[in-house]
Amino acid sequence: MDTVLKEWIGRVHDAVETQQTLCIRGGGSKDFYGGNPAGPVLDTTAYRGIVAYEPTELVVVARAGTPLAELEALLAEKGQCLPFEPPHFGAGRATVGGMVAAGLSGPRRAAVGAVRDYVLGVKLIDGKGEWLSFGGQVMKNVAGYDVPRLMAGSLGTLGVVAEVALKVLPVPVAERTLRFALGEAEALKKLNAWGGQPLPIAASAWHDGALTVRLMGARAAVDAAQAALGGEPVADAAAFWQGVRDQTHAFFAGDGPLWRLSVASVTPPLGIPGPTLIEWGGALRWLRGDQGAEQVRSAAARAGGHATLFRGGDAIKASAGVFHPLSPALLRIHANLKRAFDPHGVFNRGRMYPDF
Repeated sequence: MDTVLKEWIGRVHDAVETQQTLCIRGGGSKDFYGGNPAGPVLDTTAYRGIVAYEPTELVVVARAGTPLAELEALLAEKGQCLPFEPPHFGAGRATVGGMVAAGLSGPRRAAVGAVRDYVLGVKLIDGKGEWLSFGGQVMKNVAGYDVPRLMAGSLGTLGVVAEVALKVLPVPVAERTLRFALGEAEALKKLNAWGGQPLPIAASAWHDGALTVRLMGARAAVDAAQAALGGEPVADAAAFWQGVRDQTHAFFAGDGPLWRLSVASVTPPLGIPGPTLIEWGGALRWLRGDQGAEQVRSAAARAGGHATLFRGGDAIKASAGVFHPLSPALLRIHANLKRAFDPHGVFNRGRMYPDF
């Protein structure tokens, strides 16, 4: 076993004996997300590198500390990509392990799926300091947990992910971005109508009276879709979508509260005051402002969704928490998972919810 892994296992054993919490951390590009990191840092960046890459099999295996930019550059050389477009949120600091732990997907998520849909296997250290491996043809352990998917979005609360096997896809042959002058309600209607048609829509973003749509796929399909939809071609499309993905777009500027609302795509405008940016065909609504947790979460709940305080708003975070309160049934599931993987509460305690 690698000396770095032996050191990590030793750190976990020591934390169990001293009843200490460890802060699992990669590049730190997503430290803002979730509860405040606490405890001594277990830095994963030293465990890096591509373990295996089979372009013909569309599978890559990378260590957790591998820079995300490094992995994406390798895939690009072979005309392949991580289709869910994980955000980086920091110049060169994002890591493969952090990508999985955060479970965040970019503009193409509605068209191709989320991070968890591309995690084929993981190797990890659990809260007892045991080295575990999941993946390959057997996707579940004996307890019935789909462990690779569980790790996606767990924010390091279930284990130290050391290695990840990922499915990748070819870069689409053709791409085009169109823009339409539409109000929020009309844009949502258009997006849902287009969603029911065989159109190669790979991403969408509405903000401030403008709906931007990205088409990706076979050249003939993209050409036909552009002819059918109309709109104005966007010249700086790559910069625009990267700005949305990494939140360098002007909408995301500032230190005020940024809310992330997940609702059904057919949900009409929520009527909450404040600047809004809408992605994923209407299913993801970003909201800026000091509306307060009660107003935002009530509106999301009425629409059958949930609201996360994505960044900013320290006072709101302290009083109402980052994530939407769980129902008693879901809370029990989360607690049971925490006990199964981290019975001593070693990993990232409080990062998701106060008790775990």
